[in-house]
Amino acid sequence: MGIAGSDVSKQAADMILLDDNFASIVTGVEEGRLIFDNLKKSIAYTLTSNIPEISPFLAFILCDIPLPLGTVTILCIDLGTDMVPAISLAYEEAEADIMKRPPRDPFNDKLVNARLISMAYGQIGMIQAAAGFFVYFVIMAENGFLPMKLFGIRKQWDSKAVNDLTDSYGQEWTYRDRKTLEYTCHTAFFVSIVVVQWADLIICKTRRNSIVHQGMRNWALNFGLIFETALAAFLSYTPGMDKGLRMFPLKFVWWLPAIPFALAIFIYDEVRRFYLRRCPGGWLEQETYY
Repeated sequence: MGIAGSDVSKQAADMILLDDNFASIVTGVEEGRLIFDNLKKSIAYTLTSNIPEISPFLAFILCDIPLPLGTVTILCIDLGTDMVPAISLAYEEAEADIMKRPPRDPFNDKLVNARLISMAYGQIGMIQAAAGFFVYFVIMAENGFLPMKLFGIRKQWDSKAVNDLTDSYGQEWTYRDRKTLEYTCHTAFFVSIVVVQWADLIICKTRRNSIVHQGMRNWALNFGLIFETALAAFLSYTPGMDKGLRMFPLKFVWWLPAIPFALAIFIYDEVRRFYLRRCPGGWLEQETYY
């Protein structure tokens, strides 16, 4: 007891109740679990975008295709669009089952565990990468370069000496025109990551409960969704960005190809959490509940 207890008992105690109220223990446990939950959610959200950021460079090297995403646009994601949404998860309310869970095993249930990495990198991250590459191939195909034409042309594409590179329809492309198309793809890939991160942010609100039950009452998170969308639009359409950040204006329809992937992320995780609630302790929980 912090008020009535003696100094000797306080020094020997593992816990001191400053208000001498046993109910404060429950409040403290709940607050601790909420902080732990929200840290996990923020880390899961932040890690997920690493896969769609690194996979374009792997494809660039292994498949010999024009670079789908630039380093500048990666910085725009990590230091721009992802910052506010990641912070907003710290303001998420406690889930309904937070005090019904068994105590956390401090030796095995770490803040970042294998299941969190598996979810962020191996599942949601892969869907996000697929969205980015889909948008990339759509824009390239719309401008004359069908997917099979892109494989193996990286050296010619990046060569300033080649000003007559032909596309799938025999049209010749100069180095300057190719780079304009490439940077447009960088912008579109960046925008597609922002679109799928909408869904990622929403699914990270809960670890087990449905989004329908949790609701969208976190106004910091709602602001984060608006902020990242507005920032992506600002970077894409502000005059002069093509010279400073190599980002070019996009057609409105080029925002749309990533939306089905965002819906797929949302539906996939809702179904996953539904089975977590229906079959507690089952295989799915052991493999995916982070």
